[in-house]
Amino acid sequence: MLEAAPMARFWAGWGAIHGFIAVAAGAFAAHGLKAKLSPDMLAVFETGARYQMYHALALFAVAWALGQGMRVEAAGWAFTAGIVLFSGSLYALALTGMKQLGFITPFGGLTFLAGWVLLAYRCFRS
Repeated sequence: MLEAAPMARFWAGWGAIHGFIAVAAGAFAAHGLKAKLSPDMLAVFETGARYQMYHALALFAVAWALGQGMRVEAAGWAFTAGIVLFSGSLYALALTGMKQLGFITPFGGLTFLAGWVLLAYRCFRS
């Protein structure tokens, strides 16, 4: 296992990457998709971007906690899985209109919740 400092850099780096993607997705929605998607599907896409940004910032919290010596790697993985499942499924749903993709979204929400519980637990236990 990597030491705390390299792992903190790892999660901060992924937080930055996800923050970049969230901003790019939001801009794409505002400028490239506004005329192509219905207002409902545009809102779905924007929800994906918003939650990706929230959890990009959560990855910075993971990096900070690791720098404090807390073992919060599992929270980082849960947030990352949540981004892929929740935001990814919303992006795909909005772009394809395939309603069955909505089945995946709650699993992403659950992994977000798990990440927050894991982060809180480790912070209180440290």
